Amino acid sequence: MVEDRERLAGALAARIRDVPDFPRPGVLFKDLTTLFKDATAFRDACDALVEQHRELPIDLVAAIESRGFPVGGVLAHQMGVGLIPVRKAGKLPAATISAGYSLEYGEAVLEIHRDAILPGQRVLLVDDVLATGGSAAATIRLIRELGGEVVGGAFLVELTSLGGRARLDVPVVSLVTF
Repeated sequence: MVEDRERLAGALAARIRDVPDFPRPGVLFKDLTTLFKDATAFRDACDALVEQHRELPIDLVAAIESRGFPVGGVLAHQMGVGLIPVRKAGKLPAATISAGYSLEYGEAVLEIHRDAILPGQRVLLVDDVLATGGSAAATIRLIRELGGEVVGGAFLVELTSLGGRARLDVPVVSLVTF
């Protein structure tokens, strides 16, 4: 099993492109669009995340804008649960709540619809990359503010040097670490 996970991690890592100095000088951006366009790699990644969360009682998947959307959509579909979009400020059409956060190259605000989650619903947080943990921690705050229970965080990639996992008080699964 561990050998299979290591093999998958290597195959996925090979599909991720490094983009130096994006979005600003000094940042080495891990571009997952090259993984997304590879049908086999994308399917294998989503299948692995579903498998690792299959036994959890999950009512909803909360996917963080924007590259969390494709992964979250697939996971919600495969798990037979609803999908909640967590968006940047000003992008959702109905009443929202918001949370600000810091990231490795700036500040941002995320929003979720006020009626997205009912009290007691169990939510799996999904995004493509766990870096500083700012967006994930803000999303956890939003889910909890609505009365939801965050059962875990699922990420394709984790940038361990940025310490994001330490900011989250939920179980975290990441398929590839850099």
